[in-house]
Amino acid sequence: MTQPSLDVIAIGNAIIDVIANCEDSLIEALGLARGGMMLIDDEQARSLYEAMGPAREISGGSAANTLAGLAQLGAKCGFIGQVAQDQLGDVFTHDIRAGGIHFEVPARPGNPPTARCLIFVTPDGQRTMNTFLGASHYLPAEALDEALIADAAVLYLEGYLWDPEEPRAAMRKAITAARAAGRKVAFTPSETFVIDRHRADFLDLIDAGQIDVLFCNEHEMAALTGEADFEAGIGALAPKIPTLVVTRSADGAVAVADGVRSQVAAEPIDKVVDTTGAGDLFAAGFLFGHVRGLPVADCLKMGAICASEIISHYGARAETDLKEFVEARMG
Repeated sequence: MTQPSLDVIAIGNAIIDVIANCEDSLIEALGLARGGMMLIDDEQARSLYEAMGPAREISGGSAANTLAGLAQLGAKCGFIGQVAQDQLGDVFTHDIRAGGIHFEVPARPGNPPTARCLIFVTPDGQRTMNTFLGASHYLPAEALDEALIADAAVLYLEGYLWDPEEPRAAMRKAITAARAAGRKVAFTPSETFVIDRHRADFLDLIDAGQIDVLFCNEHEMAALTGEADFEAGIGALAPKIPTLVVTRSADGAVAVADGVRSQVAAEPIDKVVDTTGAGDLFAAGFLFGHVRGLPVADCLKMGAICASEIISHYGARAETDLKEFVEARMG
């Protein structure tokens, strides 16, 4: 097996996050599920945007956020995702390339437009996400550079993109290419509603030994395993996966790698401003340590540190020098 030229290549939604503060009363008035993520259509996207207060537009997308964190830490990364030939598509393309991430998938002409996620942030920092997936739903398998996938140490996939048929086929093809090259596959189911629709698929991937590193939070683990008790969920899932990583918000995170359990507390922070991207950046920190062969406990610590930076401000892209931030806190 040759030495990979990339540390991580990811397939995910190419999304622009539109973020605005709001009171809890607006969430209720709009009939949104507080703290959740809902898929919406173009008309709903327009309606919710009109209801928002002053907003910030920041490049997002779960896997893309993880890559942005990884690149800031010093990893070599590539991204596969679909934008449209429009203003938001140009913004996303500029931002990801400016971050030093390889991205060469051609923009798609015509409708639908580039995906956007309308995020309402309440005073406690909780985010309620409403996602119009737009052009990102139309990522074709032909967009894959299989040689590039084979040349990355880790292929990272986000469950959010499992719904539409074209990207799902692309991800299955990418898994085959990565495994044929002897590379690792990391996966996050992304959200419980995704698991509700595709639980059988995800369990098949796990049971077939197609996933080397699984990232999920405790609620997603419960949805996957059918076990409401945390320890029962760990017991059901950990034996099936070489490395299982489960985040627990303020209660830190647990990892079980080859039967050995490690855990980390959440990093202390003065104020939670916005939880958007916390899981994405946790994955970035963990994967950065993982591809460098660090002990699992150190990988967990790096993940917790990266997540603490993200929740201290708006948006899912780091606003400080993430590499220095992590190094200063690793001790």
